[in-house]
Amino acid sequence: MTRADAPRAWLRCLCDTARLMVGQPSYEAYLEHARRLHPDKAPMTHAEFFRDREAARFGGGTRGFRCC
Repeated sequence: MTRADAPRAWLRCLCDTARLMVGQPSYEAYLEHARRLHPDKAPMTHAEFFRDREAARFGGGTRGFRCC
């Protein structure tokens, strides 16, 4: 990493941390996982990933809203 890349890397780390704090894991990490472990399946789009994680956190489908 060059000195010029350091602020961008720091900002990315900060954004990833903020997403994890509100229950949104990294889409890029998901894509890497999907490529490595599920190469035969098409990965979710960013919107599908977001909805899936929101449903896992707050409930979705037939379970209804779940806060805690």
